[in-house]
Amino acid sequence: MSWKTVRANSLALRLSLLFTLVALAVFVLIGSALYRQVDRSLDLLPAAELDARFSVLESTLNRFGTLEHWAKIHNKLNLLAEEDRRIRFWVVSDDPRFEYGHPNEQLRRFAQGPEGMRDLRLADNPYPFKILVSQLPALGERPAVRFMIGIDTQTFWQAQHSLLVAIVGLAVLGVLLASLLAYWVARIGLRPLLALSAEAQALAPPRLDGRLRTQDLPPELAQFAEAFNAALDRVSQAYSRLEAFNADVAHELRSPLTNLIGQTQVALTRGRSAEHYFEVLQSNLEELERLRSIINDMLFLASADQGSKATALTQASLAEEVATTLDYLDYILEDARVSVEVSGDAQAPIEKAQLRRALINLLNNAVQHTAPGQVIQVRIDVEQERVSIAVSNPGPAIDEAHLPLLFERFYRVDAARSNSGGGNHGLGLAIVKAIALMHGGSVFVRSEGGANTFGINLPSAQLRGFRVKV
Repeated sequence: MSWKTVRANSLALRLSLLFTLVALAVFVLIGSALYRQVDRSLDLLPAAELDARFSVLESTLNRFGTLEHWAKIHNKLNLLAEEDRRIRFWVVSDDPRFEYGHPNEQLRRFAQGPEGMRDLRLADNPYPFKILVSQLPALGERPAVRFMIGIDTQTFWQAQHSLLVAIVGLAVLGVLLASLLAYWVARIGLRPLLALSAEAQALAPPRLDGRLRTQDLPPELAQFAEAFNAALDRVSQAYSRLEAFNADVAHELRSPLTNLIGQTQVALTRGRSAEHYFEVLQSNLEELERLRSIINDMLFLASADQGSKATALTQASLAEEVATTLDYLDYILEDARVSVEVSGDAQAPIEKAQLRRALINLLNNAVQHTAPGQVIQVRIDVEQERVSIAVSNPGPAIDEAHLPLLFERFYRVDAARSNSGGGNHGLGLAIVKAIALMHGGSVFVRSEGGANTFGINLPSAQLRGFRVKV
């Protein structure tokens, strides 16, 4: 299997590996429990067999105590030992005539121990013997003796070993089979995901109109496909806006550059007076100022897009900031022959220079679309731990389809933004939105009751949690 195939099937391999680990754990637990249970059973078998044999011999051993009868018992033990080579008998006594099995010193010491079932490893056997030790009281000529019956545990140990090998072998075979089945099942289960992956690979700019199918998918994949389609919608919108933005930027920069080049070429075609050159330079300077304004605004928006925040915050009166801005725009308002009325006030943490820039753009936008003699309303309100500054100007209604886009860069609607005058070049409201976001706020626009309202929402000091300078 190639590395590319391994990478393509990595999820299936991971699932099969996890299933294999689960199967291994299950086999180990079941096999261990089974082995322990059988081990206990096998350990009980020798003791049970010794008890059974001793119960058969006990009555005979305790019934007769003469040498004549002991000879018969001796022969019977020989027959029993020959019938089953696993079984051995020993009798230890102070009278050698009543001994059996030629007990050595090791067996004699073992016989003096406590009665019952014990293990003893003999020198001539690699496996231990399970031995039952019993005390027989004196009877007739026979003194008290220690009777021992033992069984070789080799067969039981071999049975345990065979069982262990069988359990381990079956576990290994079961784990291998489980891993192969798990991989097969994972491949089958992941077929819908592979199909979605193939569909997703076919989607690339500039063709972003396709979407992943969501029918007949498992719930988990359906949720993923819906989320992916939603992301594609956002990407498609952003891509379209980026294309429009690039075209608008090129258009906005081309106009002043064309004017500069044209005026300069005309001035250089033949000799001109100093006064004429002065006028050309003055006109060129205006175009250069326009270019600089566009570039500065775009750099500011690029910085805002990277997540810049307003940090030099000061608790200030918004009404005072509006009044300061109106003083700055006094000549513009006078030339446009419009007046401004301000109502309300609130305290909020702001970066004064940035807020004044946003207010200038809002008021400039209102002045551009207000007929001479009319009044622009500026209202400051406090609502649920936030403050809002709304700038309203009388004018024709704006279609609702345009309202969400009015704060986008270079977006213009004839009824609302018919020109790029005022020095903002289609970026004024976009800068307002950027400044609001830098303060942790938002923007809004309404068109109702014969008035168009643009404004910003700013959080209060309690909501922001910032430390501000008063």
